[in-house]
Amino acid sequence: MKLVDKKITLEELKKMAEEKFGNLVKAVVDVEKGVMVVDAELHSDEEAQLLSQGSKQENLWGINLYPELKGDGFIEFDSVINLRPSFGNSSRGVDDPKIKEKIIGIVEKLIENGRSGFAAPSILEK
Repeated sequence: MKLVDKKITLEELKKMAEEKFGNLVKAVVDVEKGVMVVDAELHSDEEAQLLSQGSKQENLWGINLYPELKGDGFIEFDSVINLRPSFGNSSRGVDDPKIKEKIIGIVEKLIENGRSGFAAPSILEK
């Protein structure tokens, strides 16, 4: 598990994917602090690490990153930790387009060449 608060390369992300799941890296993004934890077996483990470092539950969102894919396939908004009806999110995805936008911005900031990895506007249209 790795806390990402400074830029990492797409190559680092690809290596993480190959070593764990083959094609994806699980990540939890803190939309308030602008950081994420990557490379764990479960989103809940990443979430627990951020909570132990002072993050607030309502700011944490689980995603999957597919470093070999381009366009909409690079980032997937899907995690059990996102199921939070009390915070207005009733799916495993991220229902609020503004939160999606924040997550995309953080991923772009923290992954070198992340912008070339996916097309943010088309993701937000879903």
